[in-house]
Amino acid sequence: MTELAIRRLTIVDLERLVALENCQPRPWSRRQLEAALNDADGCVLGAVLADRLVGHAVVARLPFEAELQAMLVEPAMRRRGLAAALLEATIEQCRRWGSERLLLEVRAGNAPAIALYRRAGFSEDGRRRGYYPPLEDMADANREDAVLMSRRP
Repeated sequence: MTELAIRRLTIVDLERLVALENCQPRPWSRRQLEAALNDADGCVLGAVLADRLVGHAVVARLPFEAELQAMLVEPAMRRRGLAAALLEATIEQCRRWGSERLLLEVRAGNAPAIALYRRAGFSEDGRRRGYYPPLEDMADANREDAVLMSRRP
């Protein structure tokens, strides 16, 4: 496999970021992604493989903490360690910022992501009951809990 590069994305990467984001059921809007790229108190990290954007992580810097707001790996590229590499780069960015904790929330039903976060040293801090809408637009589907997790960078 070609060597993976994790780098900070800029506004020049917007079109590739929008295309990547659109591979999931509830993508961020172009406006949200542009705002994330232009946010002076955050960064968007990209996983680039053979000059192709295959993953991203959006992290916001807060006064004392940081929050992983989103992380996505292209479906065809999953289970290859890309999410772990993005997460490690996110943790390193938080260290550079001097953040005391890195916070995140994840759908309770996203077992692979929860396992990744636990392997990376995150612990569960609580839950937001019924936080996420159903992934499918079904009238009888239940909302899903958000699992709140954190760790020290």
